[in-house]
Amino acid sequence: MAAVDGAIAILPSAPVALRSGDVEFVYRQDNDFYYLTGLAEPDSIAVFAPGQKDEFILFVRPRDKERETWTGRRAGVEGAMSDYGASKAYVIDEFGRIIPRLLEKAERVYLPLGLNQPFETRLLALIRESAAMRPRLGTGPHTILDPREVLHEMRLFKRPEELATMRQAIAISKNAHEAAMRNARGGMMEWEIEALVDYQFRKHGAAGPSYPSIIASGANAATLHYINNDHEMRAGELLLIDAGCEYDFYASDVTRTFPIGTRFTPLQRDLYQIVLAAQLKAIAAIRPGVKFDDPHDAAVDVLVEGMCHLGLFKESPAEVREKSLFRRYYMHRTSHWLGMDVHDVGLYRIAGDSRKLEPGMILTAEPGIYIAPDDESAPAEFRGIGIRIEDDVLVTPDGHEVLTAAVPKSVADVEALTVG
Repeated sequence: MAAVDGAIAILPSAPVALRSGDVEFVYRQDNDFYYLTGLAEPDSIAVFAPGQKDEFILFVRPRDKERETWTGRRAGVEGAMSDYGASKAYVIDEFGRIIPRLLEKAERVYLPLGLNQPFETRLLALIRESAAMRPRLGTGPHTILDPREVLHEMRLFKRPEELATMRQAIAISKNAHEAAMRNARGGMMEWEIEALVDYQFRKHGAAGPSYPSIIASGANAATLHYINNDHEMRAGELLLIDAGCEYDFYASDVTRTFPIGTRFTPLQRDLYQIVLAAQLKAIAAIRPGVKFDDPHDAAVDVLVEGMCHLGLFKESPAEVREKSLFRRYYMHRTSHWLGMDVHDVGLYRIAGDSRKLEPGMILTAEPGIYIAPDDESAPAEFRGIGIRIEDDVLVTPDGHEVLTAAVPKSVADVEALTVG
């Protein structure tokens, strides 16, 4: 409320989306709307008007016994106040009548544009009408601002209850990754492991994956966002699984790479240990006051040294680093924010500079090496290997906490599951 003092903020719920015909996608609320209200219903509008008589107003669907028979119970006006803390609530059809009274008392309107065009068109017309009365009334809107500039900085710093929810999501994802390591065998299809992962998510109360699960065996792991998951797995190949569940609107994001039904070969182990060492170096760099880019730079240094040592480059490590030659085999960044979105909101740079990490932020650490099967510049034995290791890391006042530390990743711990 303090951030929008003297203004009014208006946020619509996410619209319902059709999958095909008259079949709808499973509804999921807009993250910003849910973050502020806790209400997961469609056809809702939240209004925040600090300083006015009713500072938090919800417009919601009315209770309707016939409709609720088909689609489930609605909060209704009473529930919007008793269950979701609104100081006042109205049915959604009252929005056009009520909102002009609030607009005429506010000079600034916070409105997220580009999310719900029909709603925005309607609301902008009401704002124009109120603005036209400003010369006569002496009050009324003259500026439209984006609330996400404020909201997304708020979401970047996790409150204790958010952390508790994310820990639960991570605990569920741990079960899924361990089940995959224990059960993956040659001759199985990738989709069987995807089904096993999804089963673990739902079995333990998650809504499902927080992003399309990557179940990439063999050379498929060299494709960063491989989501077909339709190949037969071969014993002894590596299986890269990038999968995390969503629990109560919060994401987890975990990647592990392991040999299918056996131990690492010497070459696989050498590459894996390089990626693991790079990841540990990146994690060690995470603490308050360091730049967001620092963990990436730390990981790249280790990866470059390892790649050169194994003969992937003939150039010196310094030259590989200086000319960014390493991007042939490591083409993405090491970290991203994590929260309600898997690639969560929040600025990475401020005034052009990499921002400094602060307590309460959560970021990933996920270096990798990816060698395409047709990369003739790489030694033949390396081609078609992809390895990534990813953890979720909380910045704490005195350093960091690896929230996904319980998910096996050392060679010994991984082989205990793949062989056992």
